Amino acid sequence: MERDHLSRKLTVILHADVVGSTTLVQQNESLAHERIKGAFNRFSEIINSYNGITRELRGDAILAEFDRASDAVTAALAFQISNRDFNSDLNDDIQSRLRIGVSLGEVIIADDTMTGAGVVLAQRVEQLADPDGLCITAALHEALPRHMPFELDDLGEQVLKGFDDPVHVYRVSVSSGQSIPPPEQNYKVSPSSSKWQVVTYAIAALVVVIALFFWFVPWEQLADKPSIAVLPFDNMSNDPNQQYFSDGIAEDIITDLSQLKNLAVIARNSSFTYRDKSVKAQDIGKDLGVKFLLEGSVRKAGDRIRITVQLIDTSNGHQLWAERFDRELIDMFALQDEITKRIVSALSVRLSGDEKQQLANNATKSFEAYDLFLQGQISGARFTKEGMAQAATMYRQAIGLDPAFARAYGALAVVLTRQVFLGYSDSPAEMRERALEVVSKAVSINPNSPQVQWAQGYIYLYRNQFGEAVEALERAVNLSPSYADGYALLALIENNLGHAEVAIRLIEKGMKLNPYYSWDYLYNLGRAYYALGDYQKATQYLQQALERNEAPRVLRLFFIATLVQLGQQEDAEWEVVELEVSHPEVTLSHLNDVLVIADTVLRNRLMDDLRSAGMAE
Repeated sequence: MERDHLSRKLTVILHADVVGSTTLVQQNESLAHERIKGAFNRFSEIINSYNGITRELRGDAILAEFDRASDAVTAALAFQISNRDFNSDLNDDIQSRLRIGVSLGEVIIADDTMTGAGVVLAQRVEQLADPDGLCITAALHEALPRHMPFELDDLGEQVLKGFDDPVHVYRVSVSSGQSIPPPEQNYKVSPSSSKWQVVTYAIAALVVVIALFFWFVPWEQLADKPSIAVLPFDNMSNDPNQQYFSDGIAEDIITDLSQLKNLAVIARNSSFTYRDKSVKAQDIGKDLGVKFLLEGSVRKAGDRIRITVQLIDTSNGHQLWAERFDRELIDMFALQDEITKRIVSALSVRLSGDEKQQLANNATKSFEAYDLFLQGQISGARFTKEGMAQAATMYRQAIGLDPAFARAYGALAVVLTRQVFLGYSDSPAEMRERALEVVSKAVSINPNSPQVQWAQGYIYLYRNQFGEAVEALERAVNLSPSYADGYALLALIENNLGHAEVAIRLIEKGMKLNPYYSWDYLYNLGRAYYALGDYQKATQYLQQALERNEAPRVLRLFFIATLVQLGQQEDAEWEVVELEVSHPEVTLSHLNDVLVIADTVLRNRLMDDLRSAGMAE
């Protein structure tokens, strides 16, 4: 696959957010947005004056980068002092008070966007700060010159979400009676310092940089990844209705391979488009941007199964490895593991200890439970009331056969949530709570399953618990770096938070992993551009999404709103009539209960546009 244009480096990261921003907006929406924007503008000016770069403004948060630890800490304290003075002159409670965290870490910069472990660490450290306060990591503390007028309160080792080891944290303030050093004057080597002291500091700094570089960026992460697409396995059984079983085996191999950080894996939706097509391996390789293909066939007869697989080099069409496996059905899961390990070995992919453990963990050891799970996937994908009910029944039966089948619990929780959202439930409140219980059980059984983490993020999203949803999806894509649908759902959450630019970058990453993406990828792009006010692009993507799938009502809602913004009133009103025919339950009051949009400005704009198009109250 084509590599993203990105750079990696060790840097100082500052992350800050507004304390109680939701409450401020609820009190006075327009004034709160004005005050928050004003605070960020003032902060950005201070960041720039201390040689920093403001990388992102995310609604109620700001992300910046510095070359020097002293610049970042000084800028943070300078802003907090000036912001307290600004707020003290206000005659109301709509005050933007910030928490700030600063860390030293490795980041990835692509298209002026900064991500990586260092950013996450700064976010987590910031959450430990008091309103109008600042917290930093021990690594940053070590990088600060000792003569700076800072007072440090040692908070000790702190357990942070997403980090296995505790992180040492300090609270920072200005020393009593001292003032903030001005820009460009906050770090100077004393004239009395000997050249040997300078050399010693330089060597120490270099050692820290090298150590952190190897900690955050193992050499193998910098190398080009081999890339692979798994084509749908042919159903060689006498029963054509067994195709779901062959697809399930191929999809499980994709799932296992997607968890390997040193292998890029194309999503199922894209590789399965070549079903029953006579296409050369070289052409598929060019279409999908992969170096290798895996083809296979499955024959199930009685209590035995035969799987034939071959690995192909797409550069020349040559077969690298092929084998036929004959097993009893009860040995099928061990056989899947064996096939995956043979692929990994053939591609010379290096595995970490965690990845070896992940590959060794079977989702279930019950063939009957697995078969029911696969049938449930087919039924649930229809998104009809009957299909959802059938899927829920099959997942419950699978759980009855294997109470430790985490993915079945996760899939059941997703179906329960979709039944609520689609209006198929007579007791939505109870079903929402049941979905949370079920997905919590899934996580307790297997927290290292990316599909389970995806399910948890999905349930949290529709409970309006956006922070928890983001954390679950971040765990999913960390567990499975080639998880295209993980990036897609994370993009949806960011869209609901009003972070349209972030959503666009995530969905574009998902599209690279899933070149034959489904309608919801286009929908996400469309609603992101709607949020940004680029209605021409929005209608382009939403129209393409509708051409792929006319059924999802949320897609048509944003399409209607976009038509209103473009002044195409008659078309918008016609779309409302079409929606009322297929979804008579959709009214503004119903949408107000079920729409999951945290950004109140975006939510109000959408509702106003739908009202303008003639949607019933």
